[in-house]
Amino acid sequence: MLKGFKNFVMRGDIVTVAVGLIIALALSTLIKAFTDFVINPIIARLQGGHGLGLGWQLGRAGNRATYLDVGSFLSAAIYFIIFMAVVYFFIVVPYKHVQARRGVVVFEEPGRLKTCPACLSEDLPAAAGKCRYCGTDQPPGMARPA
Repeated sequence: MLKGFKNFVMRGDIVTVAVGLIIALALSTLIKAFTDFVINPIIARLQGGHGLGLGWQLGRAGNRATYLDVGSFLSAAIYFIIFMAVVYFFIVVPYKHVQARRGVVVFEEPGRLKTCPACLSEDLPAAAGKCRYCGTDQPPGMARPA
């Protein structure tokens, strides 16, 4: 039983995913600190330094529960964009490069698709001779980019 578990854990793709998640968590902490301590003060300063931040007070003045904080939303959006860019450029692109050197294609682009003229299904492969949904013969050369 333990040998089977060891073989499962030591598979290359499981180890790769685990390392990727650990790196992503570490980068997430770094990027969160950047948005909290650099981006948030800049956004708060855009309001002029007075008040709770960039946004509108909907209720009694100074009540944090009724404050519509647009600055926090902008900070979260900036955090998401930065985090996804870091994951893509520092994890996905190098991983694709290493796997390509090994002869393995990962994260490949979807192939060309065509639409069935009979049932209007839009996800047929360009080389399909028959529609997988309605079974009608497909004319050649009607492919469109995916």
